[in-house]
Amino acid sequence: MSVHPPSPAELAALSDRYGFRLGPAGLAAFRELIGGTLESYAVVERLAAAGAPRPPRRDPGRCPAAAENPLGAWAWRTSIKGEGGGPLSGRTVAVKDSVCVAGVPMANGSASLEGFVPARDATVVIRLLAAGAEITGKAACEDLCLSAGSHTAASGPVRNPWDPSRSAGGSSSGSAALLAAGEADLAIGGDQGGSVRIPAAWCGVVGLKPTYGLVPYTGAASIEPTLDHLGPMARTVADVAVLLSVIAGPDGRDPRQAPGTALPCPPAALDGGATGLRIGLLSEGFGWPGRGEPRVDDAVRALAGRLAGHGADVRDVSVPEHRDGEHIWTVLLVQGAATQLLDLDGAAAGGDPLLAAALHHGRRSRAESLSATVKLVALLAGHLAVTAGGTYHAMARELAAGLGAAYDAALGEVDVLAMPTAPMTPTPLPPPGAPPGEQVARALEMICNTCPFDVTGHPAISVPAGLTGGLPVGLMLVARHGDEATLLRAAATCERLAGGFAAPPATTATTGTTTTTGTTATGGLS
Repeated sequence: MSVHPPSPAELAALSDRYGFRLGPAGLAAFRELIGGTLESYAVVERLAAAGAPRPPRRDPGRCPAAAENPLGAWAWRTSIKGEGGGPLSGRTVAVKDSVCVAGVPMANGSASLEGFVPARDATVVIRLLAAGAEITGKAACEDLCLSAGSHTAASGPVRNPWDPSRSAGGSSSGSAALLAAGEADLAIGGDQGGSVRIPAAWCGVVGLKPTYGLVPYTGAASIEPTLDHLGPMARTVADVAVLLSVIAGPDGRDPRQAPGTALPCPPAALDGGATGLRIGLLSEGFGWPGRGEPRVDDAVRALAGRLAGHGADVRDVSVPEHRDGEHIWTVLLVQGAATQLLDLDGAAAGGDPLLAAALHHGRRSRAESLSATVKLVALLAGHLAVTAGGTYHAMARELAAGLGAAYDAALGEVDVLAMPTAPMTPTPLPPPGAPPGEQVARALEMICNTCPFDVTGHPAISVPAGLTGGLPVGLMLVARHGDEATLLRAAATCERLAGGFAAPPATTATTGTTTTTGTTATGGLS
């Protein structure tokens, strides 16, 4: 995609946009300067083309037939087998369709990427295959991953295995639904506002957002580099722990990662039990006005009470700033995503140039098909760019530091914080053609407890806390930066006290018809 100098009319429009008020002589002078500077872009383009990777020779797979995809959770089916003998040997993995798998179509849930095929594997994919996993497909996700509901994907809604009329949560919607339905052993999800933890909670599986930078994001579609996380998902805590040990650690390419990033704990650290654990029930994470369901709060408190009965020190703690976290996240996400995802096509912070080029073209040619959430972000950010510039983004970035410090202070008194992952049970899927207000509400109303920890980078995990009204409830645990060991120990203790986590009834169709009673997921890789 060669870049050409702007026409005189285009340059005049740019001059007016920035208030330069250039006359004809000034426009001519700068057009000549721009033409000379573009030589650097031509050189970079030639160098990139010369060093472009060649996709590995592998079967690209196929689009799943409707009959084999009743939940709409598969975006693409593959059979890519890794090296034998590794810790994931014999295990199947669904990879979120925001993560590049070379030679396999990738849509990132959006019509704007239709036809895009990556040429290189994401770092996490390389590590999965090196550990012996088989990638059995790409899991459906939401449109450009900007939804915590499961109704925005261009391929159609992802349905909850517990009740196919309800949301599976998003944006890692397919990853969670496939795990709950038993169609994959393990899954990779992405999380910028809760997109691993919310679908895990609503589908009754385990989902971990690691400490910021622990898992390399290289080769995944970025939304906002300071919020981007990839994380493991599975039906058991042990599986999540082993999957984390495979995908974590610096790759030398992701600027989100600090040199010397500590690797996570080995699975043996899961055996510590509840005795001596200090668990703080975050008061502000319960009783959300207009959103919280008392039965969800009750289920989470009941599980915490069981931990207390087995030796944990469970107490109430308060972080008043938590109620402001959603607002700080919103400002960072809106202007950050508009700049990084929409204006720069996700190319910032180590983005794939082929992905950026495909999104640049597709987003412009298919803009009308983008979800209501994406359009809201674009329109609001465009308005703010004209009226306020980066002022509010700078304010939110300063406030983010204070939010993180407030959580750190609480975590100086307890080992983990606990609260509902989402304040409500899975919501009904919006009907086709629902107005924008309804679509956006179903996309964002559940993120109030999860999104603050994308801002601060603390590790957080969702584990099932039981069922209420036949629907799953998630308990979210949050630990200090880099302390996945304590986080996984607490999560494994919850799993043992529950006797394993329940699986949904077998779904036979998208109408919600079920046939058999679900079983309990136990055990794991260790």
